[in-house]
Amino acid sequence: MLPNEKITSGSRLGFIGLGYLGSRIARRLVAAGFPMVVYDRDRTKATGLAAIGAEVAKDPGTLAGEVDVVLSCLLDGAAVETVYLGTGKVLRNARPGTRIIELSTIAPATSRQLYQAAREFGISMLDVAVSGSTASAEAGALTLFGGGEREVFAAAEPIVAAIAKQWFYMGPSGSGVAMKLVVNTLLGVGMQAVAEAVALGSRLNLPRDLLFDTLAKTAVVAPAHTGKLATAKKHNYAPQFPVRLMRKDFGLVLDAATQFGLSMPATEAAAAINSEEAASGNEEDFSAVIRRMEQPAEVENVVPPAA
Repeated sequence: MLPNEKITSGSRLGFIGLGYLGSRIARRLVAAGFPMVVYDRDRTKATGLAAIGAEVAKDPGTLAGEVDVVLSCLLDGAAVETVYLGTGKVLRNARPGTRIIELSTIAPATSRQLYQAAREFGISMLDVAVSGSTASAEAGALTLFGGGEREVFAAAEPIVAAIAKQWFYMGPSGSGVAMKLVVNTLLGVGMQAVAEAVALGSRLNLPRDLLFDTLAKTAVVAPAHTGKLATAKKHNYAPQFPVRLMRKDFGLVLDAATQFGLSMPATEAAAAINSEEAASGNEEDFSAVIRRMEQPAEVENVVPPAA
């Protein structure tokens, strides 16, 4: 593709990483009519997309050489580096003029590193961070934050419009994921605040269902947390945003805070509780901290000193 050439419905897309969000985003793009090639290390995850017309690539490098636009939604920065700069060979195999839309939540520095490496191959790269649940992804109602060249982000609008209800250009490379860390700070800390408020209400003998229903209708609960109250009320912690991924994002936030000498005590406290919940190893939603805070605290049996 030529520099800044607008992506069209005929542009051939490649999608790497078919996890909770990636699979749903890829499905939306296939449904929008884009020709699609997909890859995941777990080939069984590509089965559903193959059934609706997507081709399945044998490896990321092969995929990169066959498409106009590479999208990826990967676990972490290490996975991104492996796919693009390491054994995945995406940059080495992609044709000059290929566009990259990297959707993973990673450190801004990692995004900037990938941006510079892509430029050396004549490839444009955007970091387009994703905010929203799996339900939002299925409905094409995500919120996106874009980093990179403004003209390249504008040219990607046909893809963006197929998966999101709103999107924002945030600035140069790394700005999209930077905004995602800001948003997820509020998401994670807010979830811990909700969990503590629920625990307090329970100790004050408020009826549990009434507590959850009423709290969800107040102005102090953010929309992102309202749905979590509805599922937690039913003791349903099926993962929409797994607790292990929130732990990863808390780590990115606190790493950035350390880098700039920024004190974030509320975030540190929320991250510690989230990490304890993630350590259980259960694949559950990050809202499972509500259950953790509802549980009665363990009281140690202390033997009084002898008189």
